[in-house]
Amino acid sequence: MSQQEEPTAPRGRPSPPLPPDGSRDAGRTSASRAPGAALRARLPGLALAVAIAAVATAVGSRFPVVGGPVTGIVLGVVLAAVLRPGGRLGPGIAFAGRSVLQVSVVILGCRLSLTQIARVGGGSLPVMLGSLTACLVAAYLVGRLLGIGGDLRTLIGAGTGICGASAIAAVTPVIGAASAEVAYAVSTIFVFNVAAVVTFPFLGHLLGMGQHAFGLFAGTAVNDMSSVVAAATTYGDEAGQYAVVVKLTRTLLIIPICLGLAALVARRAAGRADAPDGAAAVPPATGGPSARVRPRVGVLGLVPWFLVGFLLTATANTIGLVPGGWNDGLDSLAVFLITVALSAIGLSTDLAGLRRAGFRPLLLGACLWVVVSGTSLGMQFLTGTV
Repeated sequence: MSQQEEPTAPRGRPSPPLPPDGSRDAGRTSASRAPGAALRARLPGLALAVAIAAVATAVGSRFPVVGGPVTGIVLGVVLAAVLRPGGRLGPGIAFAGRSVLQVSVVILGCRLSLTQIARVGGGSLPVMLGSLTACLVAAYLVGRLLGIGGDLRTLIGAGTGICGASAIAAVTPVIGAASAEVAYAVSTIFVFNVAAVVTFPFLGHLLGMGQHAFGLFAGTAVNDMSSVVAAATTYGDEAGQYAVVVKLTRTLLIIPICLGLAALVARRAAGRADAPDGAAAVPPATGGPSARVRPRVGVLGLVPWFLVGFLLTATANTIGLVPGGWNDGLDSLAVFLITVALSAIGLSTDLAGLRRAGFRPLLLGACLWVVVSGTSLGMQFLTGTV
């Protein structure tokens, strides 16, 4: 056998599966690759995602209600239908849709002040927790009633209950959601962001809400930050300032939600590992010779690295390690990276999957929007903050 020939698998044994990139060098780990080769492989797809994000950011700055992230995912989906990207573009698109997404979540922490959140959060926490709980319960019940898959209803529930595209960005790598589900969730959230910007100021005046009351309402019932600012500042400057702090406080709820989802995913994976082929996981009889020990999942193993980074950057900003003049730039960088990631997700979207989903996810989004808005107002009336 010449040195150039590849060794074949021994007779009677199956050949090793091909790695995802289709190469036959399955035994070589990614660590043994030259870093330059990996970068060159990712560059074309990453460059395309960045170019789309640049255009989307320009459009979003002109139409703030739409925003860059939503524009990016729409442009990505359109280009996916035209270009059908794959091959050379695939590695870079996958990198942008996962790693860039995670880095953007870390940078989001730089705009959080834990001190300010602690001061405002005491009054807003009951409303936030009440609306989030109602949203997640409704997402589960209504989503199952409509026959919507677990990942998609989780994304729409997290996006509606916490902070729109940022929450979807944080939850996506935890549950391993498909690109079509992410695209549909972001699009659904966008529709009701626009509806909130148009209708909430009118509703606030109709109810005679004060500036702080409306700021709390907008901060807990509107999803993305740009839409919160648009709705609240339309009502008044004081409402806008209060709504931003409430919204930033609400962003912290990403952490317990992601930890809970990570624990659930790990538990289900352990259950599948315990079950024999073709059978459901059944707890074995205790003490039997064939009893299996369920793998223990350490607490640290449930914490995605980007959530740790999110907390560290928020802490750094709180104690003054992040210069004050950097906040706007870091905020813009985080939004741009989210736009890059969502552009990549749009490029890798399964359009047939979107068509199969039909109108039901949009109907779920409408139900959750009503539930969150109604719960936020109801909790304010109960706590006397309206």
